[in-house]
Amino acid sequence: MADSRDENVTWLTQEAYDRLKAEYEYLSGPGRVDIAKKIEAAREEGDLKENGGYHAAKDEQGKMEARIFHLRQIIDNAKVGEAPKTEGVVGPGMTVTIRFVRDDDEVTFLLASREESGAPIDVYSPKSPLGAAINGKKIGEKATYSMPNGRQNTVEILEAVPYIGN
Repeated sequence: MADSRDENVTWLTQEAYDRLKAEYEYLSGPGRVDIAKKIEAAREEGDLKENGGYHAAKDEQGKMEARIFHLRQIIDNAKVGEAPKTEGVVGPGMTVTIRFVRDDDEVTFLLASREESGAPIDVYSPKSPLGAAINGKKIGEKATYSMPNGRQNTVEILEAVPYIGN
């Protein structure tokens, strides 16, 4: 059984799982048929080098296939329900407050899959650099992570409580 902090597990509510599964089923079925028809119709217009409709449809197909692949990964690694939560320990489904050591700014957010939309507070993924660095940390502990610009940033965990929704 995977631990709640396993980096490959994506914890999803039943609603989010159902929404993603429906999107996957549409894109991998009727969506693929529709894009194939668009490509064929554009191909019949003639010279493919200067055919903007053809290139747009092929680009759309590439984006759709990437989304299908991404959705398949999420669905295959999803656990539906609530991640096990221990108050005071950072993990998926926890409302976390951190303090940036460099400037003393505090931020509160929900640590959860980005596919969990609709939360009234910011959602940070456990797979993001910050999320991965703080996952499993306890109140009072510090974590350092690399920002996109390559700099290191250190945060201190101030609070980790189960998310209770709206």
